[in-house]
Amino acid sequence: MAEPIAVLSSRYDVPDAHTLEGYKREGGYSALPQALEIAPGDLVAMVKEAGLRGRGGAGFPTGVKWSFMPKGTGKPTYLVVNADESEPGTFKDRELMERDPFQLLEGIAIACHALESERAFIYIRGEYLFPGMRLEEAMTEAYAAGYLGDDILGSGVNVHVTLHYGAGAYICGEETALLDSLEGRRGQPRLRPPFPAVAGLYASPTAVNNVESIANVPWIVERGVDWYKSLGTEKSAGTKLVCVSGEVKRPGNYEWPMGATFREIIETSCEGMLDGREVRFFAPGGSSTPLLTAEHLDVELDFDAVAAAGSLLGTAALMVYSDKTSVVEAARNWTKFYEHESCGKCTPCREGTFWLSQVYDRMLSGGGRPQDLQILDEVCDNIFGRSFCALGDAATSPIKSSLKYFRDEYEHLVEHGRLPDGLEPHAGIITDNAARHRPTDFAQPATVRAGSLR
Repeated sequence: MAEPIAVLSSRYDVPDAHTLEGYKREGGYSALPQALEIAPGDLVAMVKEAGLRGRGGAGFPTGVKWSFMPKGTGKPTYLVVNADESEPGTFKDRELMERDPFQLLEGIAIACHALESERAFIYIRGEYLFPGMRLEEAMTEAYAAGYLGDDILGSGVNVHVTLHYGAGAYICGEETALLDSLEGRRGQPRLRPPFPAVAGLYASPTAVNNVESIANVPWIVERGVDWYKSLGTEKSAGTKLVCVSGEVKRPGNYEWPMGATFREIIETSCEGMLDGREVRFFAPGGSSTPLLTAEHLDVELDFDAVAAAGSLLGTAALMVYSDKTSVVEAARNWTKFYEHESCGKCTPCREGTFWLSQVYDRMLSGGGRPQDLQILDEVCDNIFGRSFCALGDAATSPIKSSLKYFRDEYEHLVEHGRLPDGLEPHAGIITDNAARHRPTDFAQPATVRAGSLR
């Protein structure tokens, strides 16, 4: 049986961990001097051997991505950190930047050395003003102390970091749309190839990594590959920050070793469902991942295990819904989001999300028709795999999976013009007294606190 663990979150309960003094007192910046003594190629090989997989959603091996970076192009090499955390249900990067910003900055310095890059950019979500302030303060201290800038720690390595605020577009979480936005253009996905590793920011070799991915790097350097691999499963090493929201008693951010089950996370960290409620369905990795049911609660927190169950681990934004919640209403809510956030560049996503939204509105207003279920299926099939980026695919995930597992609810809605008895349109909104009085102070242990919901 797995237990919660604090690695990335180990300094979350240290009040001054966001300062250089507090970070160093708690063991921070012990990995960077070690890394500067290692050749860049050996650092890439170390991260590759450790089995670190991207924590931004796709789960692609970070070391492999770094190894794709071409050498001797005559162009600068860039590291871009994707902090545009906009996936519904995800708030792990926010807490990483708020509570332990130097962990990210140390990881950036090591990654830049590995990539032989002198310039890194942090593209942060525009609404993340407080995390951005914490990063700005940390960057100022890091520059003053010689951990960033020219000749860091007398090593001859130069690392400069720029913090760039986005403008509130979900699509800019997609790496090529992020790069266009960073260059000052409208954030829309690029046609690939070429891929960012070859022609990314300013048409130069670019590595784009998630905040949590980069925050893992100092731990791999400091404690070694074998230690890191011992924390997870064979194919998904390390720990994972899990953002739990929905109808549980204690929603929040929790860190677990890869290989834990969703049941263990809900029952241990979240203390179970709200009183009188049972798990009906959940999104294991945010709204863009196919829904799973209560029968899948024992699936492991592992990229391959979740894929085998028919979904995606994504960012591990675990959104949990009970037997009181309508899956049709939930699917409509997500569809409205994707309709609104579509950048409009490609027809399948732009038009498809609009028509999906119209069908849901018709059904839930009592005017559903038997052919509407077929229309939902066919529109999803014409979006999936035919869009410029993954937003189109994401829009279809809750619809196709809810039709697969809860078709009877759709059929009842069409036949009777209303939801089945016992289901509520907004049951997922937490109003229970137990939820109102959940503790939110920073003094709780990192593995059981309520986290970002303060």
